[in-house]
Amino acid sequence: MALGLVGCNSTQVTRIGADEVVDLSGAWNDTDSQLVSREMINDALSRPWIANFMTRRGKTPAVIVGTVRNLSHEHINVRTFVAELERELINSGRVEFVASQNDRNEIRDERMDQDLHASEDSRNAAGQERGADFMLQGQINTIFDVNDNKQVRYYQVDLTMVSMADNRKVWIGHKKIKKLVKNGKFRY
Repeated sequence: MALGLVGCNSTQVTRIGADEVVDLSGAWNDTDSQLVSREMINDALSRPWIANFMTRRGKTPAVIVGTVRNLSHEHINVRTFVAELERELINSGRVEFVASQNDRNEIRDERMDQDLHASEDSRNAAGQERGADFMLQGQINTIFDVNDNKQVRYYQVDLTMVSMADNRKVWIGHKKIKKLVKNGKFRY
């Protein structure tokens, strides 16, 4: 009997592909993050704000991702979601991408160190940074509806692209995910 109880409590790990969809709890997960970021960035990049900017300014727009707030009922790792958004923007080749404020501060520190220690021909001068033309901001919201062993988890992600020059909203997008979760009832 003791061996049977020990066997039931052991941990078993199976490696799976990083792109395999696994939804254990119905909560926001890596698949949601990847799908939402890909679909929303594809939508944003297909809209006329890019062509309008290039016509007026004669250059590719530079974008930075600002704050994406988690206003949901659950813990969502927003940094992972933001990283997905950044990856989709950069890899699209449609926009230039400006490093985040934290990244820029680290790079500026390195640039100051180069001023003191690097040779003249390898030193990068201060004051040559590209400013962002647009900032992407957003929020993640949820609505949960629960009855007995069933629940509906509704997620809505809203993103807005805002012009840094004049605060005009040039694109607003949203993506909705709805999950029906059925939990088994445990009886002892």
